[in-house]
Amino acid sequence: MADGVLRRDRRALARAITLVESRRADHRAQALDLIAYLKPRTQRPALRIGLSGTPGVGKSTLIESFGLMLTGQGLRVAVLAVDPSSARTGGSILGDKTRMEHLSRDPLAFIRPSPSQTHLGGVARRTREAVALVEAAGFDVVLIETVGVGQSETLVAEMTDLFVLLLAPAGGDELQGVKRGIMEMADMILVNKADGDLKSAALRTVADYAGALHLLRKRPQDPAGFPKAMPVSAMDRVGLAEAWSDMSDLAQWRRAHGHFAQNRAAQDRHWFEAEVREGVLARLTQDPEIRAQMEKLGQSVAAGERAPSAAAATLLDLIRRT
Repeated sequence: MADGVLRRDRRALARAITLVESRRADHRAQALDLIAYLKPRTQRPALRIGLSGTPGVGKSTLIESFGLMLTGQGLRVAVLAVDPSSARTGGSILGDKTRMEHLSRDPLAFIRPSPSQTHLGGVARRTREAVALVEAAGFDVVLIETVGVGQSETLVAEMTDLFVLLLAPAGGDELQGVKRGIMEMADMILVNKADGDLKSAALRTVADYAGALHLLRKRPQDPAGFPKAMPVSAMDRVGLAEAWSDMSDLAQWRRAHGHFAQNRAAQDRHWFEAEVREGVLARLTQDPEIRAQMEKLGQSVAAGERAPSAAAATLLDLIRRT
């Protein structure tokens, strides 16, 4: 499978991503071996771009137009799209290949929809490992589409080189509608649907956000003029070339000034600590005594016999003793 990924075999790549997304213990061990084998053999890292935006803003349409523009320049583009999962059934529609009909048929493109499986952060838990796989397969650009905008959506910024926030014009009180945290993490804000009757509204929205961005504290990893807001039209494919040019310039500036490598190192540290936390929690739930005590305390809390905080303190004390 690893050799197939390195040979840019699309079927092997799809099987590899399925392997890293599996929850089975034996598959997890194989996935770790696969990634360890591929890491030193990956020739060059791709430019990772995260895209988040409010539902209905046109993320899939923009990604398709943007991806086709990049493949038209000879670049290989991978799209990792995350669909929201049902909290009840765990199911997902996974319709991104249907919505990106033209890009999905492009030989230079690879689209992989994945269920979020109710994982917070707008991305699937194993999206970061899927990124490593598509990099090993020689893709030049990786586009990561998140579920939508929310307090947890900023997690995608921890696995990408550039974070793009996509907004629509005439959406009401725009500056109140998007949380400050996600604006502070955005490297670029693209106001989509800047065409037809909405063009003037889009330009006003761009001006509003440009003013808001100037009020935020300047980050050391930003050159002059960044972060910035600009209008685009996914339908008419207007402004996409300019947006790509700005993204490339920003990535090049960060590489030249050491911020690019520093950011990736910090991300690796973040995901190491996250994996440790996930592993500790998994081990706790696998311990029969702790699981039985958790169930007992949970019933006590539900019956109103204990306060949640007191029950949690009791369980943590048991964990410390074991």
